[in-house]
Amino acid sequence: MAEDQISSVDEMTPVQAYEALSNDDKAVLVDVRTKAEWAFIGLPDLSGLGRSVIPVEWTSFPTMTPNDQFADDLLNAVGGTWPDHCLFICRSGARSMSAAQTVARVATAQGRAVQCTNVAEGFEGDLNADGHRGQLNGWKRHGLPWRQT
Repeated sequence: MAEDQISSVDEMTPVQAYEALSNDDKAVLVDVRTKAEWAFIGLPDLSGLGRSVIPVEWTSFPTMTPNDQFADDLLNAVGGTWPDHCLFICRSGARSMSAAQTVARVATAQGRAVQCTNVAEGFEGDLNADGHRGQLNGWKRHGLPWRQT
């Protein structure tokens, strides 16, 4: 495999991620949280960019069982061909980093170079001193578009 066929992983803040999505209409945002989180907490809203978030669970609530088919589920969700740039978001940036690393590994093994970006801070952000999310950082705290169902 040529060196240019090696996928990589980097990180961006939510603001940088939204800017990247705004500037690259082929980039995709993958929300790896659980169905419960999507339903009760909300999802990033990319409708202003003429696109939708791709929801694929990394783990399943309530057992938080890992989704062993994550890469296959994502590949199916994007139409069977890896996008050049996949951005991954979860609650705080931990699960999404694992998802980004997995996709980079799988895509590279398949001979495809994919830029995998973890959205640091995630959708809800880090815990503050009182143990609350959404106060310090994260997609919602930065005032980026989101919606609830």
